[in-house]
Amino acid sequence: MGSIPDPGELTELTQPSFDDFQRQTSLMTSCTLLWKELSDHINSLEQNLMRQSEDLKRKIETLDSETKASLDSLKKREVSIEDSVKIALDRVEFHTKAALKTLSDDAEDNPDGEVDDGEVDDGDGLLQLLKARCLKMEAREFWNFVTGKKKEIDLLREKIPVALSECVDPAKFVMEAISEVFPVDKRGNERGNDLGWACVLILESLIPVVVDPVIGKSRMLVTPSVKKKAKEIAETWKRSLEERGGIENVKTPDVHTFLQHLVTFGIVKKEDLELYRKLVVGSAWRKQMPKLAVSLGLGDEMPDMIEELISRGQQLDAVHFTYEVGLVDKFPPVPLLKAFLRDAKKAASSILEDPNNAGRAAQLAARKEQSALRAVLKCIEEYKLEAEFPPENLKKRLEQLEKTKTEKRKPAAVPANKRTRASNGGPMPPAKAGRLMNAYVSSFPAPPTFVRSPTHTQYPAPVPAYPSPPPPAIYGSRSPPTNPYAYSPEAAPPPLAGSYPGAPMNYPPYGGYGNGLAPAYHQQAYYR
Repeated sequence: MGSIPDPGELTELTQPSFDDFQRQTSLMTSCTLLWKELSDHINSLEQNLMRQSEDLKRKIETLDSETKASLDSLKKREVSIEDSVKIALDRVEFHTKAALKTLSDDAEDNPDGEVDDGEVDDGDGLLQLLKARCLKMEAREFWNFVTGKKKEIDLLREKIPVALSECVDPAKFVMEAISEVFPVDKRGNERGNDLGWACVLILESLIPVVVDPVIGKSRMLVTPSVKKKAKEIAETWKRSLEERGGIENVKTPDVHTFLQHLVTFGIVKKEDLELYRKLVVGSAWRKQMPKLAVSLGLGDEMPDMIEELISRGQQLDAVHFTYEVGLVDKFPPVPLLKAFLRDAKKAASSILEDPNNAGRAAQLAARKEQSALRAVLKCIEEYKLEAEFPPENLKKRLEQLEKTKTEKRKPAAVPANKRTRASNGGPMPPAKAGRLMNAYVSSFPAPPTFVRSPTHTQYPAPVPAYPSPPPPAIYGSRSPPTNPYAYSPEAAPPPLAGSYPGAPMNYPPYGGYGNGLAPAYHQQAYYR
């Protein structure tokens, strides 16, 4: 191997080759690209480190803020426990004394112990009756009284919270009151009468009563034993789903009662959120469902729930959910309402085409479209959408449908002379007379008992056959036809015993009824 020449040593200059030059050029280019790549990589790492550092900084600040807020809340709750307990104890003592006083007064005034419900004409009277049952903790009587006042539901919604505040233990009282129908209906043969509305009303009325007076809804004044009982009731209801055939076969009032029970007693479970979601979507048409969904912790699931409602053709329900959680920008309401109306018209058209509804198709189709129009008009008014979706055309269409329905209900006008003889004003036979056996109707006075129908002869002796009348030359001829069935005294049997003798009467041909306008032929329909 040759020795490496010293750079400082003078050597003989040699002419570099072109290959060496290309090699050096390629090497320089590679080094430049590599340097640039390394620089970009280092810059990217630095930027990522800076972003992660900023994110960590923000998370630490958020965590510190949440920790501080949680500590303040815990401190406030700890400080407020003594005040809340004192308020609760004072309330219990006050209501206990009031209940004892009421019992003693009732015992003096009403020794038999009978309670006079009577009729109440105003809210004060209703409130006094509700308070009387709450003070005595008469849960069954309270339940019977509320369920009997469904027509006064708005007044009950106002007065029940005030009355429940008189209870010694409102939460326990409410659970006992609704225990007849929730979690399992125990009424037996009376199950057909739905009382879910009463359960929901009472559970909703309990919330303002059990709210902590110091820190509000973040803490409910429900004893541990009552909350444990509420959890057992919820588990019993969930187990009953299988006996009822699954979520699809559960009635909406039962679902509403269950969900309101969870919210009222604060026993929502995160592991059951999927069950809550299915129940809410299945009963989404209920007005309170959007608020219940948020209270159940389904706020993060709302976009998916709204999309599911839209896919199921429940655009109107989707609009209510959209406004509840503030997703109007993501799900504009006007296109949803228009799609809802289109689907309603399609459903009405399918009803008209259904052969199974031939008799009532028009009525059912009109009712379907009317219901959709009213719901959309109410939604437009509730959310102030008049500028985006003018309701004038919808109102006109609704009026048109209602007018058509009213006209169909009017009875058809029957002409006064529809079944009246033009010549002498005598009535025609009843329209259904031809359907009866041997139903001959005449405008003349009742004939003697010996007169018989020519085709139903019951004479004791044979009677010669009557000659057949010739057919009329022209229908409606005014020339009086010959009477082939004229009365003959010789041919008639002797009068029956007990009958009134009368002068012989000449009767017109059957079917003519003494009117020269009618043809003289047999009215065969009366003898079928």
